Amino acid sequence: MSSSSLASAARIAVRKSVTVAAPVALAFEVFTARIESWWPMASHHIGDAECTAVVIEPRPGGRWYERGVDGVECLWGQVLVWEAGRRVVLVWQLNAQWEFDPAIRTEVEVSFTAIDDRTTQVELEHRGLEAYGAEAAAMRDTFASPNGWNGMLDHFAQVTGATHARAAAG
Repeated sequence: MSSSSLASAARIAVRKSVTVAAPVALAFEVFTARIESWWPMASHHIGDAECTAVVIEPRPGGRWYERGVDGVECLWGQVLVWEAGRRVVLVWQLNAQWEFDPAIRTEVEVSFTAIDDRTTQVELEHRGLEAYGAEAAAMRDTFASPNGWNGMLDHFAQVTGATHARAAAG
């Protein structure tokens, strides 16, 4: 691989931005504490059993995992940075076969910026995809697909906006 190829491989990332019709505190809460409301658990889980919960423990060093109907917890990674209401950085440790692998360490950084008191800009970057080696480009394409972060973040924005609208109406 040439040095220019190495330089570009070292920057493999997926970026997605959405505007959410909700205050920043609610957007952060839905993304983290209410992840089950928008995460596609039926299709995006690694355990053998049906997924009943997705959990992000709210602290640096906290776990990021799923729990199946059988009670088995499958680790996805951990919380690297927790700045409540502002930013979360998660370590993603799933390999290209969608299995937990402590040798794989990519980062998902999500920042939340208030545009006004009812609107939030959410920026997501899944970086370090060069950790996938020869599979890095394919993983980037997967994460950037409608079934990856692009579609999931759009769904998150819809769910969060609807959550805010219900709260405001009730």
